[in-house]
Amino acid sequence: METAKMGKNKNALHIADIIAKPEAMVALVLILLCLLLIFLRPLSFPTPRNIFNVLRQSSLVAILAVGMGMVIITGGIDLSVGSVIAFTACMSMAFYRAFAVPPIVVLLLALGGGLFMGIINGVLVSKLGIPPFIVTLGMLSVGNGAALVISNGNPIKYQASWVSVFGGGYIGLMPVTVLVMVVVLILGHVFANYTQMGRNIYAVGNSQQAAKLSGIFVDRVIITVYAITGFLAGLCGLILVGQMDSGDPSFGKGYELDVIAAAVIGGISMTGGEGNILGVLLGALLMGVLKNLFIQLAVSGYWQTIVLGLVIVGAVAIDCIRKKRAAR
Repeated sequence: METAKMGKNKNALHIADIIAKPEAMVALVLILLCLLLIFLRPLSFPTPRNIFNVLRQSSLVAILAVGMGMVIITGGIDLSVGSVIAFTACMSMAFYRAFAVPPIVVLLLALGGGLFMGIINGVLVSKLGIPPFIVTLGMLSVGNGAALVISNGNPIKYQASWVSVFGGGYIGLMPVTVLVMVVVLILGHVFANYTQMGRNIYAVGNSQQAAKLSGIFVDRVIITVYAITGFLAGLCGLILVGQMDSGDPSFGKGYELDVIAAAVIGGISMTGGEGNILGVLLGALLMGVLKNLFIQLAVSGYWQTIVLGLVIVGAVAIDCIRKKRAAR
């Protein structure tokens, strides 16, 4: 009898631990939103085409949120992701227009440009000690300005090639962008949880001083997470080029808010040192379903910004309350 009671208690504790996780609450809200939309729009929301459309719209945010999540876990922030998308798209298209470079060079320019911008952010934060908010806010202006200078404020057309498949390709109804998102999420999860560098990211977020005393090269860790975020921004620039067959200086506008929201909603703590990389998918999907809800119900898009802001504040408030309770 006592053994059975102990088993029940353990099961109850295990279930309680799962429910206490931020991701569980987000998953519950996501399910309820989907059920609400199925009830309100039974003919338009649950169709395969609309579901894949929501996944496609959420994919870029989820991809970027993998890198942003790592940055936030270290105690930083990156406000430049949207401008890096615009810069890499316009820069790679400018080379294509000027020199007719092959698709592989377009791919390397976009990814390399994003990686370079990310490394600059990481070096300025780690080596010079400039606050991440200031560094990335400045880089946001630099990236946007560079994109406008390169493109002269106009889209640069691109003739579709195999590179376009990343953004505009489909396998049946499945967008290739969704498959790219899945690969990035899996690699990000493995990197953060099963590599030494991944464990160091959490250690730096918990305490940089303790990490240094433990022999961790903190500067290297910080540069790495910003470099990953820049690389993923370059990937998103490439995806948008594939979707639009052009490089446009307006690409990525406002993405920084969406990406930070997806990371925070997905359980990444703004105080650093805590969070699950796979949780960002739930955050991105929740935002995608919310936007689809506004479209399905024909609600003005202006309300989306208000609701998104409230969701971010609510997610951060819940995280702070949870941490205060845990500290008691």
